[in-house]
Amino acid sequence: MNFDLPLFILILDLFGTVVFAAAGVLAAAQRRLDLFGVIVVGTVTAIGGGTLRDLILGRLPVFWVQDNLYIWITVTTSVLVFASARRLRFPHQAIQIADAIGLAVFTIIGANVALSLGHSPLIAVVTGVMTGVFGGIVRDVLTAVKPMIFEKEIYATAVFAGAFVYVNLTWFLPDHWETFNTLVAMSVVLGLRLAAIRWHLHLPVFLSVEDQRDEDHKINRKDSQ
Repeated sequence: MNFDLPLFILILDLFGTVVFAAAGVLAAAQRRLDLFGVIVVGTVTAIGGGTLRDLILGRLPVFWVQDNLYIWITVTTSVLVFASARRLRFPHQAIQIADAIGLAVFTIIGANVALSLGHSPLIAVVTGVMTGVFGGIVRDVLTAVKPMIFEKEIYATAVFAGAFVYVNLTWFLPDHWETFNTLVAMSVVLGLRLAAIRWHLHLPVFLSVEDQRDEDHKINRKDSQ
């Protein structure tokens, strides 16, 4: 087990591994991958962000090499969810919600690891964002889907906000407030992401002059019908 992390964070780390693995399997199931493909996608979704984080921070060997439990968790979760998905139909929203929970968990863990290694708040925010989003990027690439981080819905913005809140709370509040800091920052990520899913919130999208004309034309045609 990774005892470098506080117990509460360690529990969240294992929980996030399960959730992200499940999200990867559900995404793979939509592409009708076989069991091996599902395990691969579930595994890289769960450990991809943490692997990139450890490599960039020089925390070697990476966490799942130090502790094989993470591999066992991802493989077991992938097989169980695969077996369930063959009998139950999981709506697309289930993938988004599972992904949002994993985002919230891994964002805070990424920032926490950087701070525990003595890195600056800026690096902690950056590694928090990378830990949260990278596994999902690899999952979407492997399943031939446009990565959520590049969609117009609020995604990376929610991760950045949560990491920023966590780093600042940790900077200004004493160590025994760690659980409070974590829950607040996770709530920021989860709240923003779920709000974006529910109400289709998004940041402004770049449109060229031609794109804007096409959009205006579509709106005018819709109004005239």
